[in-house]
Amino acid sequence: MLVWMFRCLFLVTIVAVLILNLSVEEIAGEEGRRNFYVILMSGIVLAVLAFLVDVFTPKKSLAALAGVFFGLLVGMFFGWGLAQVVDLINEIYRLQLSLISLQAIKWMTGICICFLTVSVVMRTKDDVRFVVPYVQFTKQTKGARPLILDTSVIIDGRISDLCQSKMFDAPLVVPRFVLSELQLIADSADKLKRNRGRRGLDILNQMQMNPVIDVTIDETASIPEVEAVKGVDQKLVLFTKSCNGRLATTDYNLSKVAQVREVDVVNINDLANALKVAALPGETMELKIIKPGEEAEQGIGYLDDGTMVVVEGARNKINQEVVISVTSSLQTSAGKMIFGKFEGFVQDRSRAGRQASDRRPAGISTSQSDKT
Repeated sequence: MLVWMFRCLFLVTIVAVLILNLSVEEIAGEEGRRNFYVILMSGIVLAVLAFLVDVFTPKKSLAALAGVFFGLLVGMFFGWGLAQVVDLINEIYRLQLSLISLQAIKWMTGICICFLTVSVVMRTKDDVRFVVPYVQFTKQTKGARPLILDTSVIIDGRISDLCQSKMFDAPLVVPRFVLSELQLIADSADKLKRNRGRRGLDILNQMQMNPVIDVTIDETASIPEVEAVKGVDQKLVLFTKSCNGRLATTDYNLSKVAQVREVDVVNINDLANALKVAALPGETMELKIIKPGEEAEQGIGYLDDGTMVVVEGARNKINQEVVISVTSSLQTSAGKMIFGKFEGFVQDRSRAGRQASDRRPAGISTSQSDKT
């Protein structure tokens, strides 16, 4: 809308300059008929050319008031240069145009050039990047860089607890297309997907009502580069890059793609794994064997935090509480795995402990009677 208002202002200005110059007696009279047609044709051609270049130029994105002033400065500079070209053409081809005609052409040329430069800047207003030889002005974000949330991290829900604990003080931003995808999942015919989508909407609503968490739904005008991409993941990467933010996700593949595109990623799974207690080789722990492993004699169990434990020699001990000793651990972005070997049953250890406690008082009483 703003661009079309500016285009209308340009047309009104160019028509006003034409009428003002063509109404001069020296040009409007019979003697200045040649100058009259030259000014009229040059004004129409320049205006139509500038308007067509503006309309058919591919849209980009970039909005800063400083950019408009930059466009005006560039337009005035090129307008001054083209004014010298107009004088040179008049002298070389001996057109014998009057001073008023030359001034009118120069004015219209300057207006058209300024219009084109400012229009390009206005339609590239989301980039804020001008490349000058040896100098590059880039967009600077004030305050903490925002966290852009994707669908998976909202449904996961741990981001709410992390913000509640004030681990993240950055503002949270949910793009409009992420909210649309969340609503689409909530309306799915699949019961599991529908429950996940509704859970995500409930978590997002709770975060908005929490005074500690600063979360906003991005309802600004769509960025052309983002809207041109079809996939939600690609839109997230471009949107995060355009607003100089960080992408919060639990999607392993999305985090890798974002890293390739040089976008900072906060993977909640990586953060959760980093906060888990380290399991050192030789330590013992108790767990329940849930299922057999892939290799022979292997059993699989899980700790309370969801860490998978692979136990050697526990394939035939499913649904039993066992004691294992840690042999090694493996840390990846997909999660943490602990490897150990079977040492005994929890029941045997507890029984041995009770027997030792039963013997200990008898020994103490015997020793006391001997002393007596």
